[in-house]
Amino acid sequence: MTDRIILAFESSADETSVAIVKNGNEILSLEIATQIKSHQRFGGIVPEVASRHHIEQITLLVDAALTDAKLTYDDLTAVAVTYGPGLVGALLIGVTAAKTIAWAHGLPLVPVVHMAGHISAAQFVEPIQYPALALMVSGGHTEFVLMESEYEYVVVGDTRDDAVGESYDKVGRTMGLPYPAGKKIDEMAHQGTDEYKLPRALMNDGKLDFSFSGLKSAVINLKHNADQRDEELNLINLATSFQMAVLDILLTKTRQALKTYPVKMLIVAGGVAANQGLRDGLDQLLTEFTHTRLVKVPLQLAGDNAAMIGAAGDIAYRHGERASWDLNAKPGLDFDYLSPDLEFKVPGVENNI
Repeated sequence: MTDRIILAFESSADETSVAIVKNGNEILSLEIATQIKSHQRFGGIVPEVASRHHIEQITLLVDAALTDAKLTYDDLTAVAVTYGPGLVGALLIGVTAAKTIAWAHGLPLVPVVHMAGHISAAQFVEPIQYPALALMVSGGHTEFVLMESEYEYVVVGDTRDDAVGESYDKVGRTMGLPYPAGKKIDEMAHQGTDEYKLPRALMNDGKLDFSFSGLKSAVINLKHNADQRDEELNLINLATSFQMAVLDILLTKTRQALKTYPVKMLIVAGGVAANQGLRDGLDQLLTEFTHTRLVKVPLQLAGDNAAMIGAAGDIAYRHGERASWDLNAKPGLDFDYLSPDLEFKVPGVENNI
């Protein structure tokens, strides 16, 4: 069998990344140029600054990826690129670079949905077993993605407002923590107690949608009101209370999702998949579901990176997905949503609990 060697690009937000992936599950090289320090003073990503950094770094990373993998353009099978969702200016840098290289070297161009990349990073742990369910938790997304078979992605639950990662960053900014705040809040949450009563919207409604706006606003209002009264909050305990509320919501919804969709594998993916509290909570939760295997994307691949795009690109390539030279960035791109008249069944599995 001829190996498939994919050159992959990821530039949807503030990480410029290029990777070379073999057969969808082996990383030959991975280059990431982070921009965190450039955005920290603003408390979040500045799109124009992100785009400028992508322009400065992307060709350098291509050269580094090929050198590290000891390959040339002649060794490549295809070029894969994130074309959405994300920041439009940032996406365009990656799309333009990928199109240029693919055209210049006569290679197929494979478009990849950013969330498919996060989910496909599980391939670096073990082959995905279908049907599978992904808990996508990141700065831009909080959703359940159902995959009845390979290269089929359907959203069965989504956030109605803020994504969980966005909430972490906004709460962290209110607490005076540097951007991105998720890792620091997770660390603080393991040191305190659940002192502050915070809301858990939609947690027990029996459905699979999320809402984090009320929780985020409650923390912000609590901190602002305390500041106005010249009172000092225990920030360690505030971080603990916030994270406990987040985990209650995520784990309760995941339990409901696994009861509704008795899948063979649960994948937790996205930047917030690196949260240790969530990882520990899912380990405990999955003891209730003997037919479902839990796969946690490796910590070093939880954030945005091109290796995950190479894994997803390999799947798309094998399924005949090709883009024309007019491929454009689609900042609002998303998977299709499950139609209410469709019924999900897993052959041979009558009860998942």
